Amino acid sequence: MREGGAPSIIVRDNDQAISLVQVYEEHMVSSAETEHITVKDQEFDLTHIRLRANSSHSHVIAFCAAKRLVKEESITGKIPGLYGKLHDESSEFIYACYVTSPFLDKTVRSERTGFDIMENSNGLFAHELSLDEIRDAVIAKATDYLSIFLEEKKLKAKDRLEDFVSRKAPRYRPILARIPEDKLIIDPNISDKELDLKLHRHLSDIEEQLLTDGHDVMNPKSNEAFSEYQKRLEKYLKTAEDIKRSDLANYVSHRRVILDILEKAIQRDSNGRYVREDLIHNLIMPMRCDSNEIMLDSCNLWLLDERLAFHDYLASDKTISSMPITNSIETKEPDILALNVFDNPILVSEGNKLPLASIVVIEIKRPMRNDAAEGEDKDPIEQAIGYLDRIRRGTVTTASSRPIPSSENIPGYCYVICDITSSIEKRCKIHDAVRTSDGLGYFFYHRIYNAYVEVVSFDRLVNAAKERNKAFFDKLGLPTI
Repeated sequence: MREGGAPSIIVRDNDQAISLVQVYEEHMVSSAETEHITVKDQEFDLTHIRLRANSSHSHVIAFCAAKRLVKEESITGKIPGLYGKLHDESSEFIYACYVTSPFLDKTVRSERTGFDIMENSNGLFAHELSLDEIRDAVIAKATDYLSIFLEEKKLKAKDRLEDFVSRKAPRYRPILARIPEDKLIIDPNISDKELDLKLHRHLSDIEEQLLTDGHDVMNPKSNEAFSEYQKRLEKYLKTAEDIKRSDLANYVSHRRVILDILEKAIQRDSNGRYVREDLIHNLIMPMRCDSNEIMLDSCNLWLLDERLAFHDYLASDKTISSMPITNSIETKEPDILALNVFDNPILVSEGNKLPLASIVVIEIKRPMRNDAAEGEDKDPIEQAIGYLDRIRRGTVTTASSRPIPSSENIPGYCYVICDITSSIEKRCKIHDAVRTSDGLGYFFYHRIYNAYVEVVSFDRLVNAAKERNKAFFDKLGLPTI
């Protein structure tokens, strides 16, 4: 900065002497490089410096006046790839660009804490030089100076993004081509959460623009040639297609996450205990609500059967008398439901094309629970059939209260989700149930109650859901093991 270079200065304190030249050499990676730029007829000198990584924590632009530092600004992240420490042929370094100019000397405040320069200029003051314009010009030169050192960072950023999208967030792949390339150069050390939020903001911007374009497409411009309108329409439809592909990928990815959570939930924790059934219940469908209170997206009934998504009424952990599809006045039922909060069933009434209605009762038990015994209070199979019988005796209607002919004969499907412990296995044999080929469940048809009953172990539930969704997971590159 000083003409003729810096003088040799030694600072002494009693018996201790420190050479400032030596300190300078310890902090400098290489000699400084200078260049000259002009912004709106104002001259600026830039000094590019590479400092040793332990001397600073952030890449900066340093605005100087009267041979003194006035203001420092971090530029980390403002140049694509400029994150963390950089590397040259010998070591790590932090970048600093010192900016000097007669213009800065004239506009510096007397206390040297800033400059009397507008942050940005527009309107009536568009002809005046603003700090934004100076900053942009300096960053452009800094980008050129650092370009050779940023290549490695850009490659790592690309690998980080590709790995995240491929393994954890395939929903973003269809829209990557619509995001400016420089916006995709991320910090390689960014967390999954921050990266997800960053990509989601880009997706939101694209969706917002798509909505705007949709309104424009619906209203052709006056005197617009048909060929031009057709181009706009094709561009809009292509973007819409990418968004829909993103939505589908998100839907499939959500299923992968739910399966991972369920798989962990059925395992013993570090204390050797299994989770309560309410956690698994809420994972399949939130408790104490029905289809009038929650969105279908909140339910994961596909874990058991894809067809359960198509229903007339859906209830979870609700007393039978409170359900609009039954006129049950069974006095015993509220006591049973109240006493066995986590044993309350998920109830599904499906189909509105009468008389093709059916009722599905799902009973969930705690993993590895091993106290099943004779009687409805202890036998989950009897519990499920008992719920079905009470609902039928209450005269079943549709969710809109339309009667279903011969409701007492509506086909019933009872699913008991539990581990096949010794007590459960004994109850299955007593009910003359047939063991599944994989040994992870039982099934039988109860002729008197006109009900198909299936006992599904948690392992079978997870395995079957994985198999049904494997093709989708493979298509998105998601793990299926």
